[in-house]
Amino acid sequence: MSMPIICHSSTTRCQAISDIIESVALQQTAISHILNAEGEKIHCVVTMPNINLDSIIKINNSAQSLVKTVTNLEIILQSKLSLFGDCLCKCRDEGCR
Repeated sequence: MSMPIICHSSTTRCQAISDIIESVALQQTAISHILNAEGEKIHCVVTMPNINLDSIIKINNSAQSLVKTVTNLEIILQSKLSLFGDCLCKCRDEGCR
């Protein structure tokens, strides 16, 4: 297997930072949709007639697992953003959008 070839890009540092921040914002939007869907799923199960305890426990475990996963992802996204905290003002001063 040969080594990958990395070509020079015309993307500026400022644009790359903006792209990374935008990607975090898009991931946050996706997370909000996932959490909303989980809430709707819980509401559907809880409002079912003749709901049994086993179903409630299963839905609770599912929600708990999702929240743990989302929490871990949020930590990663926060770390990603913190890498560029000192770059934001410099980028704005350069006239970047």
